[in-house]
Amino acid sequence: MQAQEMMSGLRIPEMDDIGQFFRSLPTSTLVGIGALTAVLAYWLATRPRPIKPPCSLLHQSEEVPHEDGGRRSMMGDRSKLLTHYHDDARTMYEVFQRGLHISGDGPCLGSRLPNQPYKWMSYREVTARAEHLGSGLLHQGCQPNPNQFIGVFAQNRPEWIISELACYTYSMVVVPLYDTLGPDAIRFIINTGKKTHRPPAPDDLSIVCFTSGTTGINYLCNIPNSFKVCFCVMCLSLQSVVYCHGGRIGFYQGDIRLLPDDMKALRPTIFPVVPRLLNRMYDKIFSQANSPLKRWLLNFAAKRKGAEVSSGIIRSDSIWDKIFFSKIQASLGGRLRMIITGAAPTSPSVLGFLRAALGCQVYEAYGQTECTAGCTFTTPGDWTPGHVGAPLPCNLIKLVDVPEKNYFASKGEGEVCVKGPNVFKGYLKDPERTAETLDADGWLHTGDIGKWLPNGTLKIIDRKKHIFKLAQGEYISPEKIENIYIRSEPVAQLYVHGDSLQSCLVGIVVPDPEVMPEWAKKKRILGTYKDLCKNTELKKAILEDLVRLGKASGLHSFEQVKNIYIHNEMFSIENGLLTPTLKAKRPELKEFFKEKIDQLYSSISM
Repeated sequence: MQAQEMMSGLRIPEMDDIGQFFRSLPTSTLVGIGALTAVLAYWLATRPRPIKPPCSLLHQSEEVPHEDGGRRSMMGDRSKLLTHYHDDARTMYEVFQRGLHISGDGPCLGSRLPNQPYKWMSYREVTARAEHLGSGLLHQGCQPNPNQFIGVFAQNRPEWIISELACYTYSMVVVPLYDTLGPDAIRFIINTGKKTHRPPAPDDLSIVCFTSGTTGINYLCNIPNSFKVCFCVMCLSLQSVVYCHGGRIGFYQGDIRLLPDDMKALRPTIFPVVPRLLNRMYDKIFSQANSPLKRWLLNFAAKRKGAEVSSGIIRSDSIWDKIFFSKIQASLGGRLRMIITGAAPTSPSVLGFLRAALGCQVYEAYGQTECTAGCTFTTPGDWTPGHVGAPLPCNLIKLVDVPEKNYFASKGEGEVCVKGPNVFKGYLKDPERTAETLDADGWLHTGDIGKWLPNGTLKIIDRKKHIFKLAQGEYISPEKIENIYIRSEPVAQLYVHGDSLQSCLVGIVVPDPEVMPEWAKKKRILGTYKDLCKNTELKKAILEDLVRLGKASGLHSFEQVKNIYIHNEMFSIENGLLTPTLKAKRPELKEFFKEKIDQLYSSISM
């Protein structure tokens, strides 16, 4: 009763009262309120909004019943694995035809000469040239069926794509040949293997990829013609995704030193890269910040921008972009919307910084040629580093025990195995090796060691094959150690070595030519790059930094290198120390540095 009396005595202001209140305010106050209201309305209308994830970022994969622990993506139709995206694009031939239809004969393939703008061939022109080349091959006696292998020897350029499409147009199989394979491998590959279109069927063989591998042995992979996943063999399939949607592709001039100029001329929106290029980009940015204050400000801006990225907001127009990152973004053309990286692990610190600085979506993928390049991919909206994303909708992933290295699936760790329509048919004319890699249930055994994270994403933590025992019996995974040591600021490349006749590890270190001199200067060690590589004080400083990183990452004492040699030339494809996908060729490195390795062990024993 008392409450009702109080309410009855309460007078609610009416609109007339509110109007009278505003009429009583000074004009300057009213102008200020109006301006504030306009600013607030503008901010509400234009404020950045986070990318909406396609699934819960806390639950990105789930276990599938009756698949022995296999997990699948939470995206799309989870009752079946994805085999294609569009009904009119089930083969690589149909993919290009779809692009022709969608683009309305728009620009397709672009290239440039030095200091010239890009010149573009249209979809119809590319199709016509592919038909003419394919017809010419038939006139030379080639057969329009999947038993006809056509070797294509060329750099990645428009003519390569035209040759590839010519094969697809007449159901012939593409066999890419690269100069980096070497003359012996090319000779081995060649020894192994009137105009009516004859388009392929989805199950026809599409491409045979010979890869150099990290063991020096040449492998062969049969990939079905079906366009079954958003990656084929990294660049090949990424190009196919662009065709499928009527986009255009520009090629660089063929000289990596001219890549920055090509980027500015092309102004791409999608940029596939390997981690090594991201590392170089990161190092160059900080080498140009040539004072402690500038580096501090750069890191501070990246952390502030990174807070936005963590909340799902990706943009290039923030105050941090305008002050700190606009020149970096302009150096890559200024229009980047997506970067895709794979082929090797990317440092979380590098990935985190570049996601903030470049103002575009940066995705990390994991896979291998045998599963059509990709089997996991960063989920849109998940910009946390330290993992390679969740399974793609086209495949399942499970982990199996590796008892010799103490990894068990029951603990969420083990060898990564892949099953799905993107898995290859096998190694060409090599059933024994196929049986070793592809088990009876269709699971591809990758040789990588993975770990499931609580949110259903996969983290690659080790490698099964590249292990050895030291003299006292401890198992060593050199790639795990290298992935920790590579975070050392002055280090560009390194190789960790050991064997069962030795009781400790040694390393070969290649310092970064752009970063190391400044790093050495901070430690009062001066000289040219080549002189510094011979400096014993610098060697000691780098070794101490490696050991520091190893301790921070939990390496055992026997996993730390005890001595290093500083080498002043980068490992490369040209000198035979890297594969075409920029992975270390361990046997070749061992042989190349045999004398230096012996000297390292000798100096330890002394």
